[in-house]
Amino acid sequence: MSNESKNISNAADRLAKFYDAGFGGKTSGRYRIPAKLMRELVQRQRLYEDDVQALARALFERGFVLIDMDSFYVVMKANAFVNYRRANEDLL
Repeated sequence: MSNESKNISNAADRLAKFYDAGFGGKTSGRYRIPAKLMRELVQRQRLYEDDVQALARALFERGFVLIDMDSFYVVMKANAFVNYRRANEDLL
């Protein structure tokens, strides 16, 4: 495993653990992390689209979704979307 892959994997592990950590006035749950801290976590000066995609895949394997909001990232449980209402053909 390359150094970059290890950094992504380690970052995904830490991001998954943050979900259950208490901070920001809540005991656990979805959270946002600034781009600057994400770069520190992945140990990169810049995060390219490939890096974000690799991190998103690694988090998805752990049951989480990474949402890129340009200046920050959101981490949520993947099953949070299960109960969303579904669009169907009649809507179109």
